[in-house]
Amino acid sequence: MRVAVERSGADAKALASAGFDAIVVENFGDAPFYQDVVPPVTIAAMTACVLAVREEAPRIPIGVNVLRNDARAALAIAVATGASFIRVNVLSGARVTDQGVIEGRAAEVMRERAAIAKNVRVFADVDVKHSAPLAARAIEDEVAEVAERALADAVLVTGRATGSAADEDDLARVRRATKLPVLVASGATEKSVRALLGKCDGVIVGTAIKRGRRAGAAVDLALAKRFVRAARR
Repeated sequence: MRVAVERSGADAKALASAGFDAIVVENFGDAPFYQDVVPPVTIAAMTACVLAVREEAPRIPIGVNVLRNDARAALAIAVATGASFIRVNVLSGARVTDQGVIEGRAAEVMRERAAIAKNVRVFADVDVKHSAPLAARAIEDEVAEVAERALADAVLVTGRATGSAADEDDLARVRRATKLPVLVASGATEKSVRALLGKCDGVIVGTAIKRGRRAGAAVDLALAKRFVRAARR
């Protein structure tokens, strides 16, 4: 626990120094992930980590993603820590994943938000990485359901796996299908970020700014600064 909390604070300090606009805290090191309900110790640990991030980056918005898909836990952590948004990998529909079939729980999640976390925004993935649909369907249909029926506040587009680039055609189709903010949430690099920001409203980056460009490693301050400079060029 101590190591995780200290690492969270150190990463937050580096991201704040590099000039990032927001920080997302997720339990990436918890693999293999629980399907949709994490144990209490995970919620407690993530709350401690988010508070450490808040201490090192007090003016930066924080997001929470409880893998694999415990959105209610993410909302609870957000309420306890003052986080600004949560990320939900499967808010609507159902996906086949390495945890089994994950079903969206938008009804429960959005009512929970209304009851305890009205100011917390919900960022929802569409055709999320490390998953496959139960049946083939147009990505525009998935976007419409996430935006109009599940009531998400932003839509995230990923590649097929952690660190893989989002498909440009998918990104363009998602962008045309909704007026909500659209973010690319995997595969952004120092070389691609400027072009991506011409096609979407923001990016979530992890692998490209980690030591050795390895997912799950600590933030590399030099790489993080280079990424921000490239984004704002």
